[in-house]
Amino acid sequence: MKKLALASAIAGVFSLSAVAEQQNETTKTSVEQITVVGSATNLTVSAEEIEQYQANDLADIFRYSPSVSVGGSVGVAQKIYIRGVEDSLLNITVDGAQQTSTLFHHIGRVTIDADLLQQIDVQAGAGEATSGPGAIGGSIRFKTKNAQDLLQEDEQFGGRVKASYFSNDGTRFSGSAYGKLSDTWGVLGYFSTVERNNMEDGDGDTIYGTAADQDMLFIKASGELANNHYLSLSVEQRDEEGEFSARPNWAVQEGGALYPSEAQRDTYVANYTFSHSQLLHLELSAYKTESSFEGGRFAWLADIDTYGFDIRNTSIIDEHKFIYGVDYRDDEVSSGPASGAKENAEQGSVLGVYAQGYSDITPQLLLSYGVRYDSYKFQQHILLDEYYGTPITESASSLDDSEVSFNVGLAYDINEAWTFGLGYAEAARGKQIGDGFTLDGYLYDGSDAPVVSESLVPETVTNIEASISYSSENLSAKASIYNSALDDVIFEGYEGNSVYNNIGTLNTKGVEFDLAYRVQAFDFFLGFSATDTELEPRDGIYSVNYDAIDINGYEFVGLGNSRGNTWVAGVDYTINTDAKVGLSVTNVESLDLDTLHQAVDLGWTDSIYILNKPSYTTVDIYSQWHVTSELLLNVAITNLFDSLYIDHSSVGDYSEVFPTVVGPYEAGRDIRLSVSYQF
Repeated sequence: MKKLALASAIAGVFSLSAVAEQQNETTKTSVEQITVVGSATNLTVSAEEIEQYQANDLADIFRYSPSVSVGGSVGVAQKIYIRGVEDSLLNITVDGAQQTSTLFHHIGRVTIDADLLQQIDVQAGAGEATSGPGAIGGSIRFKTKNAQDLLQEDEQFGGRVKASYFSNDGTRFSGSAYGKLSDTWGVLGYFSTVERNNMEDGDGDTIYGTAADQDMLFIKASGELANNHYLSLSVEQRDEEGEFSARPNWAVQEGGALYPSEAQRDTYVANYTFSHSQLLHLELSAYKTESSFEGGRFAWLADIDTYGFDIRNTSIIDEHKFIYGVDYRDDEVSSGPASGAKENAEQGSVLGVYAQGYSDITPQLLLSYGVRYDSYKFQQHILLDEYYGTPITESASSLDDSEVSFNVGLAYDINEAWTFGLGYAEAARGKQIGDGFTLDGYLYDGSDAPVVSESLVPETVTNIEASISYSSENLSAKASIYNSALDDVIFEGYEGNSVYNNIGTLNTKGVEFDLAYRVQAFDFFLGFSATDTELEPRDGIYSVNYDAIDINGYEFVGLGNSRGNTWVAGVDYTINTDAKVGLSVTNVESLDLDTLHQAVDLGWTDSIYILNKPSYTTVDIYSQWHVTSELLLNVAITNLFDSLYIDHSSVGDYSEVFPTVVGPYEAGRDIRLSVSYQF
């Protein structure tokens, strides 16, 4: 059956793809792929789906998933949420390179070129030990293309040029060239440039501060050093410039101030695989990422440098598979006036050791089990003359923490069609480096005391899921229920002896189901997600004791956002081998939230505010036509009926209390035309 963007293969609890088969043209050596215990809410998005929908940004990539959402409207401000939990609590990688930390809490921290992606794997909620450090809300793995993915079997060299037009409002041009350097080595070069003017919302009004220019360069060389030895080296450089508001994830009023700003990211990745036998399948990844954001109201510059590695081996013994290894990551953030020396800095690191096992207990029962140990170190500094100097206080603020996390899950085949899944997983995360743009305000509090209390403890989460799935020749369906409790949430912004505190427990519970049905040339799909994300505050955080507080993107920026029940439905029709069309409908139900609890305590407002997030429905259509084997034409129309709405995963409308705190509207109707020629 068609592999839906809504969900990956029907499985149990906490699944991820098994080790990929590495091939040599003359000799094949592979590690057997085993379907492991996985969450029924996991998601896989393929390159074909991205192409068909003409995905232009993160919101487009996850448009058809009810459990993954993107808020912010503006490209630079987009943030990803899984089950209402913000991407700052996820482990996100691009070819194994972790995308960490926050340059500015009013912008997103994940940037990617959709055309470059080969596959995206999403794990919803805490899961396996192999998910990486700090995956307390789940993980997202972006995998980019290489030359071998694009070359036909008998080709030595190829290329592709693509031109895209967006009626709302911009253009995009990209080109790639790829070829074989030898029988086993290939190289891919890719460049894209995007020019966007200010978009218009569903009423035809300008969404100010959304114009931007984006450029990206990507080079990747990959191949076999020798039989069973595979190496991939890549470099990615991304630059985005525009005039954004002081807070890009808030709406800009007509005539509102805009400030020249620039976001940059350079990522270097090396991946090595040695596939020797079923006992030895070694994988090594090493990476370095440099990212920065300059501009804003205060002409500020924030930099984050990250490097790390992951070394793992896979062993298969009879009916058992074991993945075990060690990973390490080091993050450093610094900030200061763009025209002057850096003034503030923090550094953090995490060392992890992990093991994950999978066993076929019986032909019907698959068991997964794992353990992970993470050691976190955190240090606050002041930066002088581009080198670390004496901290501002006699004793710098620092923390050393370690945690052990376990997981266990099972998938039981009731019969050939029905599978039951059940899983329990833990994850932990110590204090991370802070927000680059506000680091100067939070590095130390007014009493010259460190802002990080010595009593601060790591965040720990427990996630329980159950699922039932059905699969036959023409019908696939699955349903799941989950409950996650994130204890000792670390958050800033509360008065006291420390700016950062453990403020309570973040509880997430919900249900999801997906259905796919194929009849002749038609593929029908239906998805639903209902998630409730609440904070159970610890005693003393507020002047009033609250049992539970709804999470929202303004009051709890960096933690999460609440979203109404979400429905996604649609149909794809394959006209012939060269053409297909499709339609999808997304409906998000209305939602009321009690908000501004901290604002009441601080005296900013007199009472709790009931935030209403209205319902909305959007309709998208798309078509694809291979005019010839080399020429491809895509036409898509997003938001066909010009719905006027603020995405529930964006900041809500607080204008009745704070006139400027309003999330931006989403773009209205956008007719997208792209023509690509492959040679």
